[in-house]
Amino acid sequence: MSDPSGPPIQQLKQNLRAMWMAGDFGMVAKTIGAGAEEFVRRINLPAGWHVLDVACGTGNTAIPLTRAGCIVTGLDIATNLLHQARERARSEGLDISFVEGDAEQLPFPDSSFDAVVSMFGAMFAPRPELVAAEMARVLKPGGLLAMANWDPQSFTGEMFRMSAKHVPPPPGMPSPVLWGEPDTVRERLGGKFKEIQTESVPMLFDLPTSPAGAVNFFRTYFGPTKTQFSRLNPAGQEAMAADLEALWSKANTAPDPANHTLVPNRYLQVKAVRA
Repeated sequence: MSDPSGPPIQQLKQNLRAMWMAGDFGMVAKTIGAGAEEFVRRINLPAGWHVLDVACGTGNTAIPLTRAGCIVTGLDIATNLLHQARERARSEGLDISFVEGDAEQLPFPDSSFDAVVSMFGAMFAPRPELVAAEMARVLKPGGLLAMANWDPQSFTGEMFRMSAKHVPPPPGMPSPVLWGEPDTVRERLGGKFKEIQTESVPMLFDLPTSPAGAVNFFRTYFGPTKTQFSRLNPAGQEAMAADLEALWSKANTAPDPANHTLVPNRYLQVKAVRA
């Protein structure tokens, strides 16, 4: 829940939208595209189902779902990411509806979808109780919710904690990676969902560059990291870059670390049925 000492919720939303529009998340999305396709295979939705992809980004999940025969609507707050998603769908001749919208106030009637999915998306909205309520509302009774949320103990969780030491998040905003804790997920979804299942799924960050290059890549293209760096003075930027490079270097398992970064990562797969 938003903290009275923090920024008003509409200002916070504007800041979050600007953050995700910074850089070029499409470049980052390419590095996890294989993981998104694997996620779609794992949840195995039937062809013909109407599916909402919440915080769809550039279409990493919506596109393989449509290829598999689902009728997909993708929603995101960042218009530049939706533009890329539409271009990707058009280039493959896929019919996908991409709409601008907020995970906390979905612009769809009750019981509109057979399934709601979100991969590294809805977890970033500031009020998780509203996200859970809205995902439940737009699902048909018996419909499926499927999420992929970064695990707090994963490499991404470490990276978020390291960044937060240099640039603290807004007051009162819960950590996104709490969506990667099974007990927290059950608490948030309980009452609205049944048959809540969670599973830890491995995933690799694979970048054709050194750990220093990986830091620069995220600093350039990943909106949250780019925004964090922009809020620091030169000395602060140097310190944060050094800490992140040390983190990437320690986690790198590539045999040629001067030219390749291969970091084991993991997310929590969540599946639940609308009660």
